[in-house]
Amino acid sequence: MKTAIIIMSDPKSGSEEALGRVFNALAVAAESKQKGDEVAVVFNGAGTRWPAELTKLTHPANGLYNSVRDVVQGASCGCADVFGAKDGVEACGVPLKKDNALAGTSGLLSLRQYMVDGWKTIVF
Repeated sequence: MKTAIIIMSDPKSGSEEALGRVFNALAVAAESKQKGDEVAVVFNGAGTRWPAELTKLTHPANGLYNSVRDVVQGASCGCADVFGAKDGVEACGVPLKKDNALAGTSGLLSLRQYMVDGWKTIVF
């Protein structure tokens, strides 16, 4: 099975819901990885702010994030630009993806490509 986990929740909302979403996204990634599935985690929209938060040692999901860091495939470059997260994404070593050339942006992560390639997608 191939599962693409798309994280769009906003850590700046300060809500327990946003934390719950990212925690569950990472938990699905960890379970899928443990079961031998092909899994990818990507950050899109305001979710591009998450890598800078999740790499903080004091963050409650830091250990879980580190356990799936090898399946984090990237963050949307255009989204990171819009949400002021580009520097944080780069500092964390998460690749900025721009395989969907969209006029007026620096390029977006192509979510469509996951569907074309037969991946199941889950949005958190």
